[in-house]
Amino acid sequence: MANEQQTELLIIGGGLGGVAGALAALRLGKRVILTEETDWIGGQLTAQGVPPDENPWIDQEGTGCTASYRRLRDGIRNYYRRNYPILPEVAANPYFNPGMGNVSPLCHEPRVALAVLYEMLAPYLSNQELTLLLRHVPVAAQTTGDRIDSVTLKNVESDEEIVISAAYVIDATELGDLLELANVEHVIGAESQTETGEPSALAGDADPLDQQAHSWVFVLDYLPGEDHTIEKPADYDFWRGYQAGFWPDKLLSWTTSDPITLDPVYRPIFLTDTDAIHGDDLWHFRRIAYRKYYPAGFHRSDIVVVNWPQIDYWLAPLVGVSQAERQKNLHGAAQLSLSLCYWMQTEAPRPEGGYGYPGLRMRGDVFGTMNGLAKTPYIRESRRIKAEFTVLEQHVGVDARGDLRGAELFEDTVGIGSYRIDLHPSYRRNYLDINNYPHQIPLGALIPQRVENLLPGCKNLGVTHITNGCYRLHPIEWNIGEAAGALAAYCLEKRLVPRQVRHDLERLNDFQDMLVKTLGFILHWREHLRLQSRVKQDPLGI
Repeated sequence: MANEQQTELLIIGGGLGGVAGALAALRLGKRVILTEETDWIGGQLTAQGVPPDENPWIDQEGTGCTASYRRLRDGIRNYYRRNYPILPEVAANPYFNPGMGNVSPLCHEPRVALAVLYEMLAPYLSNQELTLLLRHVPVAAQTTGDRIDSVTLKNVESDEEIVISAAYVIDATELGDLLELANVEHVIGAESQTETGEPSALAGDADPLDQQAHSWVFVLDYLPGEDHTIEKPADYDFWRGYQAGFWPDKLLSWTTSDPITLDPVYRPIFLTDTDAIHGDDLWHFRRIAYRKYYPAGFHRSDIVVVNWPQIDYWLAPLVGVSQAERQKNLHGAAQLSLSLCYWMQTEAPRPEGGYGYPGLRMRGDVFGTMNGLAKTPYIRESRRIKAEFTVLEQHVGVDARGDLRGAELFEDTVGIGSYRIDLHPSYRRNYLDINNYPHQIPLGALIPQRVENLLPGCKNLGVTHITNGCYRLHPIEWNIGEAAGALAAYCLEKRLVPRQVRHDLERLNDFQDMLVKTLGFILHWREHLRLQSRVKQDPLGI
């Protein structure tokens, strides 16, 4: 017989949105059960191996995120200062970037973020206001009318099941798994222009299987003169010859597609001295440890995250397919990543002549994995709720806004974010990467059309395939989850349901006031930033 538990707030998924939602509700005095499929919390920041991609004003301007996300960022830097022998002149810089990766102001090792997230949760684990269930996946949801009564979870190691009842449930899973289990109205894949009116939507019919590529990230260091060549992957011969019709070269090559212009771009792993702070090559792209920041001999090499176009698996998606197909596609993504590593070690052309870099070493120890890959693939797109309000390209895109300057202003704002509309390739088309404005998160996008006590906690909010491209990154996922946790706590305290908060101006203002004064949210962009279109920070996309 299944074990049974009860709580005020149940959060399924321990990624950034799930952790942020838990922290918000806990700070507001509510009991929380947080579950996670893997043995690491932190999602894209940790188990998926991707350091944060953030707005360009987050450090010097001090805006663009909530107070708790800033506490996370500060905690990561301070963790290095406390525990690593960083050179004093580096540690003294308040904005130092541990890895000096080109595309983020805070490239760092995933274990550091994991440690800081646990520091933030530690008091609530100690007093048992928070229960954390790792290695648990949702397998069923019990509903009555427009409410979710409980969720059944299975321990993936023991197969034991637990049924958890809760007043409110947040789906913070990477793929919006609870939306399907609880029959919550949702959308997958790409909408059509007829449905949304978005200029960049599909011109013909909607396509549920048109979803952004997922990527299985891995980490490398480089030890010239040594041979760390991995075993030849089973699917290597396929990937060695594969080229998509929309791609400028074979996928295993140094030539990729510019995300904006779609022109061919040549960028090898090494062009400049690896000791350089910056370089227009892949080695410096998403570096997470820069050995020159430490005393000689501390690191034998820089450490680099491989999250490059060459590992984008676009042959088939992870949702809208059978479980067997999903497992096949996960295996395919893993094989692609291993094949890229093997190709770089054995056959990749070197700009100075010759082939292969056998000194490249997979660092699975960075994740604690045996196969060298991250614990889980990097997920860019999930199921999305059919919401009271859906954010469209016309609300945030520069061209789609026409003569209107700045993104749409939402009266029901619960946070802000900024990232370009950045969609990675799918099985049917290349990148879509277009300019947009710094934008807000409307409360209406967090409220399902029908269900009363479920809230989205990450990229499964009310956005489209297009606008998902600018609502999926680290600071905004954190903000979405934190707003959902705060909303659940507020509704519990006031004995309301979320749509009652949104549709009553006095209650809405009271909730927003609590977000700002108690939790340190930022609900509006400063005017000089709001009107800036978002230039491309990341030359390869992530």
